[in-house]
Amino acid sequence: MTMPVSRPDFREAMARLGAAVNVVTSDGPAGLAGLTASAVCSVTDDPATLLVCINRASSQNAAFKANGVLCVNVLSAGQAEISNVFAGLTGATTGEERFRSGAWSRLETGAPALEGAAVSLDCVVEEVLEKGTHSVFFAAIRAIRLGERGPGLIWWQRDYHHLALPA
Repeated sequence: MTMPVSRPDFREAMARLGAAVNVVTSDGPAGLAGLTASAVCSVTDDPATLLVCINRASSQNAAFKANGVLCVNVLSAGQAEISNVFAGLTGATTGEERFRSGAWSRLETGAPALEGAAVSLDCVVEEVLEKGTHSVFFAAIRAIRLGERGPGLIWWQRDYHHLALPA
């Protein structure tokens, strides 16, 4: 049997795995919730499904579970400050405080969709699995709003980077 890798080694390895920067939002019986997440990916296109990993220690986790809906807002290059707000780096801790930044609308599920995002993927949570420190949300996409084509925002080496459009 092999020894597990150390947490610091794993975290350093993941810092070298570039990822889109997303603000994941929810609204419903448990109220407004939102956070910044890079652990988002497609599962299948039939039916269109995403997975979103949210730390179980997050103050927002329970609201996502209770609301049963979420919207993945993939940020554009100029939206790093919104990411900082939803990551809790500006002092905004509650859902209401965080949503004072940015302009918001609603698609099909009622979860907030960020104006100006590269894309907003509005979803219904179909299943939640608990794995280690995180809850893994499997979310069926109910609506998609494509934003303007422009440079993207990625998180790599513990910092934001702009991803230019291909020539």
